[in-house]
Amino acid sequence: MPLTLDHLVIAVADLDAAFADYSALGFTVIRGGEHQNGITHNVLVVLEDGAYLELIAFKKPEPGNRWSEVYHRAGEGFLDHALLPGDIDADVAAAQARGLDIADPVPGGRFRPDGARLDWKTARAPGSDVPFLCGDVTPRSLRVQEGDVRRHDNGVTGVRALTVAVRDVEASRARYAALLGTGADAPVVEAEILGAPARALTLPLGPATTVTLASPAGTEGALAEALAARGEGPVAAVFRAGKTVGDLDLRLTHGARLAIAAA
Repeated sequence: MPLTLDHLVIAVADLDAAFADYSALGFTVIRGGEHQNGITHNVLVVLEDGAYLELIAFKKPEPGNRWSEVYHRAGEGFLDHALLPGDIDADVAAAQARGLDIADPVPGGRFRPDGARLDWKTARAPGSDVPFLCGDVTPRSLRVQEGDVRRHDNGVTGVRALTVAVRDVEASRARYAALLGTGADAPVVEAEILGAPARALTLPLGPATTVTLASPAGTEGALAEALAARGEGPVAAVFRAGKTVGDLDLRLTHGARLAIAAA
């Protein structure tokens, strides 16, 4: 089973404000609950294609945690992206055999506002240029709810494309390919990314989503600025919908570059 996009992680300062702002953008937002570490809590935007946005807030700093360090250094915006494994233990073993320095899965979870306990296992590589894996122990429908919560007034149905800032596009291609089991020969091209020149390549994440790994050609522009401020990781995402809306207001997205385009 190919790895597909599970969710995008966006840091916000205030969950209630994020809930209101993403609702104003036409998304259906739901309360996610508190993580078992007691440090973070979230609200979610679940999409028809099964991926979701996790808007996460910190109750206090967590020394040594990359997400906490990025947020407390650089503020609101993208933190990470996760892929959904078919069998996390087998997928991690396969990636390790292909040379990726991904750690063995570790347990995690959160409590929903209705009291339901969710359990999962995650696996991460040291570098944030590649995503982490998030595999469910309890039924995925508890974590990623179904039904009307997946319908949005703005018409968004899924994530069409994701852009990830990296320092060395060839090195990140090799790491991403080791995780996916494909893509080692994806061509690197010269492209304009977020309004500035970059070296980039594009890989599929399942049947309907792509990820573009992009390394800025210089020190100017949004891509280079994001890489300098937040390190490697997601910098932009485009949603799939019935009509093109364009770029969403950065004030309402809490620093995450998001756009809506026709499918």
